[in-house]
Amino acid sequence: MKKLIKNIFKIFLLLPVAGIIFIAWANYSIKKDSDAYTSYNISDIPKTKTALLLGTSKNLDSRNPNAYFYNRIQATADLYKSGKVQYIIVSGDNSRKDYNEPEDMQLALMEYGIPQDHIFLDFAGFRTLDSVVRAKEIFGQQKIVIISQKFHNERAVFLAKKNGIDAFGFNAEDVNKYAGLKTNTREYLAKAKAYLDLLLGVEPKFGGEKILIP
Repeated sequence: MKKLIKNIFKIFLLLPVAGIIFIAWANYSIKKDSDAYTSYNISDIPKTKTALLLGTSKNLDSRNPNAYFYNRIQATADLYKSGKVQYIIVSGDNSRKDYNEPEDMQLALMEYGIPQDHIFLDFAGFRTLDSVVRAKEIFGQQKIVIISQKFHNERAVFLAKKNGIDAFGFNAEDVNKYAGLKTNTREYLAKAKAYLDLLLGVEPKFGGEKILIP
């Protein structure tokens, strides 16, 4: 009985160690695999019909403006006006009546002069996995430029390529390290979760009718 308890105790001690090793390995692997496919420079971005803008909230919990949101909008507007992309899929969360990431981003892009009929809304982009896979399965895009901050693009490009999509990430300006500490810390776990989802064959939460992009 004592031997059994000792072995169980050892297993409980080893599980956290194994978890830490997996998180570190997943983060290293995703960053390594996506490093050549993300850039801050528009000149590096391949000319592509469609961009995928990953959603985030317009305001923080404090009601202050969210710098991640506005930096992504600026990056998308710059990329569109450069002529590198023609259309934009805005994919985000719309799980509550009072919360609508795609519409908030659409309105912000229109303020930069981007025509409404060049912006397509995906209201079921609840996770990065959902957003990138739905760009292919629902919107029919085999090749996309993904727009978000670098830490997020690394994961998004990795997931896109693993799902048969030719993807490149255009990095929006990041926020200062202090303001983004919580987000960057959470990203370590998100990358591990992305790898685990890939291993388990997790699919988007929702399907839907096909949407044609001209």
